[in-house]
Amino acid sequence: MSRLIRAVIDTEALRHNLETIRQRAHGAKVMAVVKANAYGHGLVQTALALPNADAFAVARLEEGVKLREHGVSRPIVLLEGVFSAEQLREAARHRLDLVVHDALQVELLTRDAGAHRFVLWVKIDTGMNRLGFRPEEFREALNRLERLAPPPLEIRLMTHLARADDSPEMTRSQLERFREVTQGLRYATSIANSAGVFGETPVGGEWVRPGLALYGASPFADRTGEDLGLRPVMLLSTSVIAVRRVPRGETVGYGAAWRAERDSRIAIAAAGYGDGLPRGLPNGTPVLVDGHRAPLCGRVSMDMIALDVTDLGEVRAGTPVVLWGEGLPVEEVARWAGTIPFELLCGVSQRVPLELR
Repeated sequence: MSRLIRAVIDTEALRHNLETIRQRAHGAKVMAVVKANAYGHGLVQTALALPNADAFAVARLEEGVKLREHGVSRPIVLLEGVFSAEQLREAARHRLDLVVHDALQVELLTRDAGAHRFVLWVKIDTGMNRLGFRPEEFREALNRLERLAPPPLEIRLMTHLARADDSPEMTRSQLERFREVTQGLRYATSIANSAGVFGETPVGGEWVRPGLALYGASPFADRTGEDLGLRPVMLLSTSVIAVRRVPRGETVGYGAAWRAERDSRIAIAAAGYGDGLPRGLPNGTPVLVDGHRAPLCGRVSMDMIALDVTDLGEVRAGTPVVLWGEGLPVEEVARWAGTIPFELLCGVSQRVPLELR
């Protein structure tokens, strides 16, 4: 049953989105963020489909090594950096660039970098309060990195925006803090995530690092990827496996969470929380059945969902069902789920096969 559900990955849409981002970024270099299995789109497949990306960003060492082992030669940036001498040696062996955000990492580089010359991205915490040197700590860390022997191949500076999707005021405050602490320095910088690229506040920088927008979804609650000129990359689809007639007054699914207010036709589709659909999707959540909207009825099961197709034409076993993608933005489904598109895309289960198109 699980083989009926599949995630079709549109590589042409990926490349379209990369170029749309590049144009929006006014010539800045693009570091394509492919962490978390490329937001559910397939780590290696996504990177190989984007030969024009200027660099790739991953969260962890294992992701960077996997890309190198599959022939990706572009720069790869470890967004979390490394945390031991062994990891540092592995990063050097695979020519990975490092984000440095903590004094422990400065100490590792001072003590254990050997003869390898890294490209180092020094992260400044301008208000996210997650990773990065606070403004009062930054210059000391930078001075230590500048004195490494042998010196870094290159030093670049970065920060991360906390509310570029909904607060121009906070974004401007972070930008001001970043500019104050980097005043007089001539290093290349990276500030903009997807919301920073498409937001109303110009953030500048020689590099941008889009994640969600690369996959065709919008980081803004009031806009879809299509509104931004992007195309959805993932089409999550399945098929109907049965059609039931449910008399008025009877219920559907676990917990009897949906009751038929009329004699109804209910289609059962092969998709569930075992595939990554949130169990908490409410009644009324839309899906596309043969291109027509139909509401979810009853609780999401591990392998199945029920859909009210009473008002549709002929529906039978084998009728195609779209859970999100072209015609049904993942942003809309995320709103019904009370979550964000990131979580839905990243949550697609490993049992769902990825098909490149």
